[in-house]
Amino acid sequence: MSAAVATIVLAYIPSPDRGVWMLGPIPIRAYALCIIAGIVLAVFWGERRFVARGGQAGIVTDVAVFAVPFGLVGGRLYHVITDWQTYFGPGGDPLGALRIWQGGLGIWGAIALGAVGAWIGCRRRGVPLGFFADSVAPGIVAAQAVGRLGNWFNQELYGGPTTLPWGLEIYRRVDPSTGLPDALGGVALDRTPIEVVHPTFLYELLWNLGVAALVVWADRRFRLGHGRAFAVYVAGYTAGRFWIEMMRTDTATRVFGDIRINVVVSAVVFLGAVAYIVLVRKPREVLAPRDGEAEPDGTEPDRTEPGAADVSDASDARTERDEDGAEPAAAEATGERTP
Repeated sequence: MSAAVATIVLAYIPSPDRGVWMLGPIPIRAYALCIIAGIVLAVFWGERRFVARGGQAGIVTDVAVFAVPFGLVGGRLYHVITDWQTYFGPGGDPLGALRIWQGGLGIWGAIALGAVGAWIGCRRRGVPLGFFADSVAPGIVAAQAVGRLGNWFNQELYGGPTTLPWGLEIYRRVDPSTGLPDALGGVALDRTPIEVVHPTFLYELLWNLGVAALVVWADRRFRLGHGRAFAVYVAGYTAGRFWIEMMRTDTATRVFGDIRINVVVSAVVFLGAVAYIVLVRKPREVLAPRDGEAEPDGTEPDRTEPGAADVSDASDARTERDEDGAEPAAAEATGERTP
């Protein structure tokens, strides 16, 4: 092996030797830990943005109590429906549809059913769903980035063979007690890679972080409201998922001849998100003060319905903090607020 080839090989990304650790009889699964960490990140960041936009502290956590379980169920349902052959096809394992800890969550189902849960939570707290969605949008896509690390630990959802320096090493995992192959729960006793592939999990992770930054920038620059920041997230994510999905080599349902179903869904959802961004031109919502809160000038608020949205011009609304929690910069000489 030449020195140049050796350098390239040493640059390959290694996979973890396992994705499950045993704490006595209790399995600790990296995939589950990544999902939990992503949820915590989304709630924490969403809470900060929600309060900075004029919302009440604690509401994002309250809504998450409904949105998170709905989203997990929806994500699993989408995965099972779109990969139904794995569970209900010839030689399939129907009970495997219930083993969510082994991986398999479809983002489209998670967002769709999670939105139903969020709508229920928002209705209970008197918050417009669009206002809530815009607040949590960058946190959601950042959570997706964290969740993709779970695919790395599971050695799944990767692309085809590659000789690029950032190729991902895939190892043969076995049950240490029997020596039989066990891709999810096994251990790589031999760290010699059986193949080197495109790390599509990493491509999507980095893309998602870029989308999160895009949403934050666009929201500050254009003061997006009524779900438009959330639509920027959806459009940005689907644009990346479209090309990354085509690189993957895992088994997937094919439609229209030989196109992966998530490629088609990405294209359709992307067009819908872009259309929403273009067509919806309403100004950003500003929540009216809740009972007991005073207006910026110290007067008592004049309102009748707790949490109702005030869609009047932002110049008549109470002062908002920027999304990072800081007070907005002083107005320009023209009297306009700096975005």
